[in-house]
Amino acid sequence: MNSLAFPRYPSPVTRSSSSPTSPPPVLSARIKVPPISRRAAHRHLRVAKNFSRTVAMAAAAPASSAKEVLPPSLTSSSEPPPLFDGTTRLYVAYHCPYAQRTWITRNYKGLQDKIKIVGIDLADRPAWYKEKVYPENKVPSLEHNNQVKGESLDLVKYIDSNFEGTALLPDDSEKKQFAEELLAYTDAFNKALYSSIVSKEEVSDEAVAALDKIEADLAKFNDGPFFLGQFSLVDIAYVPFIERFQIFFSDIKKYDITKGRPYLQKFIEEVNKIDAYAETKQDPQFLLEHTKKRLGIA
Repeated sequence: MNSLAFPRYPSPVTRSSSSPTSPPPVLSARIKVPPISRRAAHRHLRVAKNFSRTVAMAAAAPASSAKEVLPPSLTSSSEPPPLFDGTTRLYVAYHCPYAQRTWITRNYKGLQDKIKIVGIDLADRPAWYKEKVYPENKVPSLEHNNQVKGESLDLVKYIDSNFEGTALLPDDSEKKQFAEELLAYTDAFNKALYSSIVSKEEVSDEAVAALDKIEADLAKFNDGPFFLGQFSLVDIAYVPFIERFQIFFSDIKKYDITKGRPYLQKFIEEVNKIDAYAETKQDPQFLLEHTKKRLGIA
């Protein structure tokens, strides 16, 4: 753990080696400090104490890793990377929630040096991506061992199983079974909430029911704030969409998805403390405007 280091400077009240050794003359008269000066002195003392506490907390806090410098997204005018040269590449669009799943997985397992990120501009995607990399022409995709694989949920499992790093599924059989049920529900969850966003009506009963189900699922295990207690592939599958739905419902529907759902609120608070996820988040206003334009919402 790194700590804050502060350079040592001579104190203005410390006598230097060239200062006279004789003590200063003692003033015989008392100086009466006006009341306003006493109040100011107390105020400065409080500020100094608060500053000291802040410095102490900062020194005690673990140093966060530097945020990864991401390459610019490749466009139709960009040359392809040297394909199938033995480099493992994860093709993503930085604002895509499906690609974000695989990006989080790669980060959480500490594979930044093993899997290279390649950004693709979906609005101006290069022709070679479909022709030479992934015929489905979607993101994410993973170039590994001279093959290219796709589909975000398949890829997060593949990365977890085929690369070193912290395992993202537990050994517990009950939790494994629950994980599969939750992963199978992701599409239905997303559909219910997106359908409500584009609707001209109030928040739909289907969206409320889907959010209530997530709240109940988060309450199932009591050994942590996440779906399986501890952070797992299930959280990675849901969090890019929960992140967006919180933004979209608040702005478009004036609806707080966490209201009356304390487990969901806690989940959001805790997952934002995980660097592997936080480093993949995009500007909320950009996500909002981009989605409004894509869905045709004024």
